Amino acid sequence: MSTPINPITEAFAVAPQLGPEHMSAVAAAGYRSVIINRPDFEGGPEQPTSAQVSEAARAAGLEVAYQPVVSGAMTPADVERFSELLNTLPAPILAYCRSGTRCTVLYRAATGQG
Repeated sequence: MSTPINPITEAFAVAPQLGPEHMSAVAAAGYRSVIINRPDFEGGPEQPTSAQVSEAARAAGLEVAYQPVVSGAMTPADVERFSELLNTLPAPILAYCRSGTRCTVLYRAATGQG
């Protein structure tokens, strides 16, 4: 897979923007769930939509959750929802946004690390 995956723990990793074409490789790498934190069309019309990625993820046998979080405008509700996803989705989990930073910040906030 050409997109870099950055493991945070054995059960959680982050990545920059992924597309439908990456979901088979994500599953092959051992991930069981994907969290999409990038809002649809944040990067313009060429950005794959959450529906497109979700369909490919499910076809690859992955659980998927779409939780759009606006960069620089994270709320306590965003952190709470992310924590719920971490506790309910099958691990290991891969979350992605534009660069992976937003997902990392969400993870640290949801797990009391930041």
